Amino acid sequence: MSAPGSNSAPVEGSNKRAVICVFCGASNGKRPAYLDAARSLAEIMHRHNIKLVYGGGTLGMMGEVAKTLVALSGPDSVHGIIPEALLPVEASLSKPDSEAKAPPNPASGKYNVPDSSEFGKTTVVQSMHERKTLMAKEVYEGGPGSAFVALPGGFGTVEEFFEMTTWNQLGIHDRPVIYFNVAGYWNKMMEWIQESVNAGFIVENNAGIVRSATDAEGVIRAIQEYEPSTSRLNTNDWNIL
Repeated sequence: MSAPGSNSAPVEGSNKRAVICVFCGASNGKRPAYLDAARSLAEIMHRHNIKLVYGGGTLGMMGEVAKTLVALSGPDSVHGIIPEALLPVEASLSKPDSEAKAPPNPASGKYNVPDSSEFGKTTVVQSMHERKTLMAKEVYEGGPGSAFVALPGGFGTVEEFFEMTTWNQLGIHDRPVIYFNVAGYWNKMMEWIQESVNAGFIVENNAGIVRSATDAEGVIRAIQEYEPSTSRLNTNDWNIL
C-alpha cells in the first residue's frame, strides 16, 4: 500500500477523526511532571477531538493518558491494543492475587480486559508485532493530524517509537513522529540523532523525521507544522499497512 499524502494539519470538516498513537511507560516515573504531562496530552487531545490508540495498559502513564481521555471524551475516544501474554502481568500488578487469578468474566468474553467505561475499548492480540502493526494502521488510516507521540518511558517505548521512525524513513508512512520531551527526558535521544547525522549514519534531512516539543500545546503545533523529509525512501512495495 502506498504511503498517504501529507498529514501536516487538521482539516476543518474532515470526516475522518485524527488518531494519535501514544507510546509511554507503564509506570508513573519518579517526577510528578510525567503524569502531569500524560494528563495534559489527553486534555488537549480532547479539545481537538483526537482519538487515542495505545498499548492497552491501565498502569502508570499508559493508564493515566487513557483514563483521562475517556473521562473527557468518552470510551469511544480510546482504543487499547494489548498482547494476550501481558494480560496476566497487568492483572497481577493492578489487582489483588485473588482477582488476578480469577477466571475471565463470561460477560466480557474470553479475556479479563480493562473496564471500557474507564479505559475505552481493548483489543487482545497474539504478539507484540501485531500490536504495533494495528496501532500504526489506526494512525495511517486516521484523519489529518494523526501522529505518533512518545511520552517518557523505557525500553518498550523507545523500541516502538523508533520502529515508527524507521517506517517513516522507509516510506511506509509519512505521519509525524514526535517526542513529548517532558523535563528534558528525551534530550539525550535528540542529541544522539544529531550525533548520528554528524557521524554519517543518518541523512541530515531525515533527522527532521523526529520532532520534539516540551508541552502538550507544542506537540499539537509540531504535528500541524510537520513536513515529511524529502530524503525518505519513495517505494510503495511494503504492504504492511
